[in-house]
Amino acid sequence: MKTRRRSSSRSKSSGLTTFVRALRFSALAAIALGLASCAIAPSSRYPAKGDARPHEGVATAHRLPIHGVDISKWQGDVDWASLRQAGTKFAFIKATEGGDHIDSKFHENWWEAKKAGVPRGAYHFVYWCRPAHEQAAWFKRNVPQDPDALPPVLDVEWNGQSVNCPKKVPREQALAMIDVMLREMEAHTGKRPIIYTDITFHKEILEGEYNDYPYWIRSTAAEPHVRYNDRRWTFWQFTTTGRVPGVKGDVDRNTFYGTENQWRMFVQSACDPRDHGRLSQQGVCRDMDAVQTASIVE
Repeated sequence: MKTRRRSSSRSKSSGLTTFVRALRFSALAAIALGLASCAIAPSSRYPAKGDARPHEGVATAHRLPIHGVDISKWQGDVDWASLRQAGTKFAFIKATEGGDHIDSKFHENWWEAKKAGVPRGAYHFVYWCRPAHEQAAWFKRNVPQDPDALPPVLDVEWNGQSVNCPKKVPREQALAMIDVMLREMEAHTGKRPIIYTDITFHKEILEGEYNDYPYWIRSTAAEPHVRYNDRRWTFWQFTTTGRVPGVKGDVDRNTFYGTENQWRMFVQSACDPRDHGRLSQQGVCRDMDAVQTASIVE
C-alpha cells in the first residue's frame, strides 16, 4: 500500500514537472517567434520596421536612406498614416492585371496614400495570354491621371503558378508586348514607366534591353549586382517578409538607390537623376530648377 502511494506520488510529481517544463518551453518558443517576426537588421535606419526572415545578403539595403513598400489587396486594410510615420517614403500600389482584373483595394489605397502624404505609383501585372493593347487600355481605363503620382510600373515576370496562363512566350513576342505597354503607359501618365522584374525574367528576356528606363528589381538573398549582371537599378525589392507599422503581416519592402536629395529630384522630375541631363533633352523628364540640376551627382 505505501509503495503504491509513494509510486503514485512520484508519478504525479514527475508528470507535473514535465507539464511545467512543457509550458516553459512553449512560452520561450513563443517569445522567440515573436522576436523573430520583428527582427531588425543591424544598422537599420528605420528601427520601427523589421523582417520576419531577415537575410544577411541584403544587409546594405537597410542602410540606404529611402525606403518604401509595394501594396495590393493581400495586405488588407492599410493604416497609411502609421505607414508614413514609420518612415515610408514611397509605395507602389497594384492597380491592374491582364485586360480585365483590377485589384479590389486599388482605389482605396490610391487615395488613402495620397491623403496620408505617401508618394505612390500604380503598377500593372502583365498577363502573357492577353494582347498588349488590351492590357494597356485596361490600365488607362482604371488608373487616374494624377500629375503628383510617381511614374507607373510595368511588372514583367513569368507566372508559372497561374491556372489560366502559366506559359512563357518567345523573347521576341515578350519584348513586342512590353514595347506596346511601355509606350501606352507613358502616353497616359506623361511619365516614363519603371520596369519591375525578377532574376529569371531578366536573364531570359531583359538583359541588354531598355537601358533608358528605370529598373525595379527583386533580389531577396543577395545584392543586385550579384544576381543581375551589373544591371543598373533605381529601386530594389529586398524582402517579401517585411514588417512595417500600418500593415498587418508580411509586406514587400523596397529601397531607392540614392540620397535624400536624389530622391527629391526623382519625385520632381519623374526621372532617375543619373539620366536627367540626357533624357530631359528628349522631353522625357519634367523640369527641375538650376540648383537641383547642379547637384544631381552626389
